[in-house]
Amino acid sequence: MTPDPNLFSLQGKKALITGATGYLGSAMAMSLAKAGAHILVNSRSVDRADDLVKRMKREGCSAETAVFDVTNKQQVELFTSNLKDTPIHILINNAYSGGAGSIELSNTEQYAQSYDVTVLSAHRLIKSLLPNLRLAVTECGDASIINIASMYGVVSPDQSIYDSQNGVNPPFYGASKAALIGLTRYAACEFGKESIRTNSISPGPFPSLQVQENERFIEKLANKVPMGRVGQAEEIQGPILFLASEASSFVNGANLAVDGGWTCW
Repeated sequence: MTPDPNLFSLQGKKALITGATGYLGSAMAMSLAKAGAHILVNSRSVDRADDLVKRMKREGCSAETAVFDVTNKQQVELFTSNLKDTPIHILINNAYSGGAGSIELSNTEQYAQSYDVTVLSAHRLIKSLLPNLRLAVTECGDASIINIASMYGVVSPDQSIYDSQNGVNPPFYGASKAALIGLTRYAACEFGKESIRTNSISPGPFPSLQVQENERFIEKLANKVPMGRVGQAEEIQGPILFLASEASSFVNGANLAVDGGWTCW
């Protein structure tokens, strides 16, 4: 059987990516855009959203800004109401903001904030965009929701690789990402029968360019990975394109680890 050359094509599809201007978010946006999708670039910052859209257009891609705060119910509802009868074929819940620290140094407010931007915002967008996702299914037979979780939604960080407890990947981050994986499975079971697939990706060590300047810390991270190195932003592009495209047409409720084998130890 000859493989379908259009298996990974997103031509004519629309994708909303929350937190799209970050290190991994921008790589995801570029990946889907180069496969033919029109990207709705979400950010709380007009300037950052504009900058990414301009960069994408210079690359010959199709994109527009979608500036709103995913934790603000009114802003989400205004954005989704303005979409009206626009099909949304791909929804990527990627937005996150939060600090660092151990359980001892964390407070309950940080858990609430992390849960809001991770889980509640995903719920808000999935529920608000259901009419648009259903229109996408009517149009092309498929819609894809991708929740960006983390390896720390599956395992705990090794605190020994950090210089102090103040810099540890925080418990409220891992707890929220674990909850997002659970929400993914619930959504997969609820909407799978409608051909709205829901999956999650759990990235491993993808330190930002700024963090990569700390060579000592990067060496410690790399030593935790069976492949012996950290991930680069472009390495999230293939997995995100796979789950967004028809190539994963029977993949639903999965949590795809993209961590170089970190969670295999």
